[in-house]
Amino acid sequence: MLQTWWELFWGFFVANILGYGGGPASIPLMQEEIVNHYHWMTTEQFGDVLAIGNALPGPIATKIAAFVGYHVAGWFGAFIASFATIVPSAAALILLLRLLNKHRTSPKVKGMTLLVQPVIAVLMILLTWEFGQVSTDSIGIWQTLIIAGISLWVMTKTRLHPAILILIAFAYGALVLSHTM
Repeated sequence: MLQTWWELFWGFFVANILGYGGGPASIPLMQEEIVNHYHWMTTEQFGDVLAIGNALPGPIATKIAAFVGYHVAGWFGAFIASFATIVPSAAALILLLRLLNKHRTSPKVKGMTLLVQPVIAVLMILLTWEFGQVSTDSIGIWQTLIIAGISLWVMTKTRLHPAILILIAFAYGALVLSHTM
């Protein structure tokens, strides 16, 4: 069990220490650790956890960490994974805030920030592609494209909160899956 606790700590610590920019940047890194490296979940399960986490209030990374930690090692696993997720951000705030504040107008600091953004965008595109593959494998290409199209339209043309859209998709998925089984 000690090894599992260490793996939980290390997996979430690494994903969040390298996840510059918070949740959007750390999600693909967490997915890499959770699904591909430690095999605690499948891509489909991770997608479900991500969707539920997005629908709930608060930081997404800590919700994913708590859920996966609990899934792997109970309440103490949830604590370890959450702690490992929070420590990098807290340490950076405490140790680097003064330094970054002092140099935030520096062209070099601005340049570093701008150059990290395309990497984060690529990570998010790859994550979206992988979830799209899981979706097409489970419900088919046409249904996936229709849901994606409707979602895109709703998010760009209305003021509906994305969490409500996620809940609607969950309800639709439950309805569709209950009739196919």
